[in-house]
Amino acid sequence: MSVVDVLVVGAGPAGAAAAIHAADTGLEVLLVDAATFPRDKTCGDGLTPRAIHSLARLGLADEVTRDYRNKGLKLRGFGGSVTAPWPEGHYGTVGSAMPRTEFDHLVVRAAVARGATLWEDATATAVTREGRSIGEVTVRHGGVDKQVRARWILVADGVRSTFGKLLGREWHRGEVYGIAARSYCTSPMSTEPWIHSDVELLDDTGTVQPGYGWIFPLGDGRVNLGAGALSTDARPAKVNTKKLLAHYAARKRQEWQLGPEQDVASALLPMGGAVSNVAGPNWMLIGDAAALVNPLNGEGIDYGLESAEMAVGLLQEGRDLTLVWPHLLRETYGEAFLLARTAARLLTYPTFLPLVGPLGLRGPVGAVIMPAAARLMGNLITDEDRDLIARAWRLSGAAVSRARRDTPLWSTTA
Repeated sequence: MSVVDVLVVGAGPAGAAAAIHAADTGLEVLLVDAATFPRDKTCGDGLTPRAIHSLARLGLADEVTRDYRNKGLKLRGFGGSVTAPWPEGHYGTVGSAMPRTEFDHLVVRAAVARGATLWEDATATAVTREGRSIGEVTVRHGGVDKQVRARWILVADGVRSTFGKLLGREWHRGEVYGIAARSYCTSPMSTEPWIHSDVELLDDTGTVQPGYGWIFPLGDGRVNLGAGALSTDARPAKVNTKKLLAHYAARKRQEWQLGPEQDVASALLPMGGAVSNVAGPNWMLIGDAAALVNPLNGEGIDYGLESAEMAVGLLQEGRDLTLVWPHLLRETYGEAFLLARTAARLLTYPTFLPLVGPLGLRGPVGAVIMPAAARLMGNLITDEDRDLIARAWRLSGAAVSRARRDTPLWSTTA
């Protein structure tokens, strides 16, 4: 039997960040992950200024941005293009990108250096209950079952959240979710200081798909190239994302002097808090496991890092977390996520994007609208912002929250 203050299940960015914050407060932390590091993770690898801001709070921002920095977004499609620098504001104007094999390993090493114990090749497989609380967790570590008793359990095992399902987590596929594929390609433009997005994403028949293609320079001789689409159960995206990626790469090959696509991987992404049962008396789901992913761009690292810090802050209060955690998530992200989910849902209608895309990317209208959209896609609006775009975003979010009061948003059956 191992006895610790905090057991963190999953050592991706959210889990490793939680381990750092918990260890920094003097708690004894056990961090477990089914993989052995370094390991890959399907992702676009982009880090917005919001993510860099959270990394600075962990003392890791300088290392992440040392070799590569980006300035913002370049959006293209429907015969137009817009360049949108990261705006001045609370989060700063520095973004970056780093392959997840390197980034996740960096944060895990920091957690161990700060005092957390790491078990690799370790899968949480079962729990014993003490009332509604978790008493013991069975962890299969290196092929051997071990019992762990922890005062608190933080679940950060990613979008599929196998351990979260064991605890009752439910994903509501009637809400918008993402499907995506990513690859790595060599390119002499890997130091390009802008991340690129093509919002007119065509399949091999020339049909516009409800998603976008991306190219994120990595500064190491490669770019992360991918394609994603939005889907719901009612309007599933009828695309093979890997074929869509190959078609997108072919379109971009000459411009970017791309090498062949390598390490192609795909994933499904629950988004916008569309999960239920994310907490119990002494446990919480954080990061991707809690569907903390922006429905407008698939970004989740910033929310994962933030939720890790928020969750550890709650541990100090010693309260039953069953209702407290979903309430805090709704208070922090609810309105923005509901609005983003509603906007993303519009994109799943086949006629919507071809109708509004040309308006948003051409001429003087696009020059005003798209920088604002880039700010929203980068998760860069805070409660402290008082400009017109921020006020409009908050008012719209409040209106959508009232209209969609019964939609799943970190709901609980407890």
